[in-house]
Amino acid sequence: MSLKGFKQKIILAILPRLIWCVMWLLYLSCKNRFHLYEGLKETNFISSFWHGEFLMLPFAYIKSKKKSKICVISSNHFDGELMVRLYSFFGFHTIRGSTNKGGTRVLIESFRHLKDGWDMGITPDGPRGPYHHIADGVVAMAQKTGVGVSVTKVVFSRYYELRTWDKFKIPKPFSTIDYYMLEPFFIPKDMSMQEAKRLVQERMEESL
Repeated sequence: MSLKGFKQKIILAILPRLIWCVMWLLYLSCKNRFHLYEGLKETNFISSFWHGEFLMLPFAYIKSKKKSKICVISSNHFDGELMVRLYSFFGFHTIRGSTNKGGTRVLIESFRHLKDGWDMGITPDGPRGPYHHIADGVVAMAQKTGVGVSVTKVVFSRYYELRTWDKFKIPKPFSTIDYYMLEPFFIPKDMSMQEAKRLVQERMEESL
């Protein structure tokens, strides 16, 4: 094993659990307010959220559903493996790969899970951006399966913002966190990809 591989193995063994502990410390120290569409308890949905906001979002989902039955799309990169291990502590499943490059397998697997009643989590602008750009994956899932898209957001009253392409946000302790999972909207099967992506963009950017 190379030195780089050894270092990554150590990081993967320690960092996800550490992040999970920090997330719970932040959650317990902050004022948490939930704005979750009640109908999500009765149906499956596609949760669409920006890449830079995913850190605290598991708390919204576990508040919405008593039992986790969600798959999250995660890249094959190293940071994707960190996300896989972190989300496993919340009982989340993952589908590895990208819906952009060679994503046929990822999409087929997501279609199967959605048709079987699973929820799906996807970052339309992930894993490498551009920032707040809508890729094809969320549109393909919604049109192929007829499952609604729930815009999912987390808003911090005070936060740190990293100098990364996704402007990754981390709430400051003792701040207020508002969690939103909105009523799903549906994308007609006969809508063009360009129009559908514009619709998703508009819904994702609407003020709350």
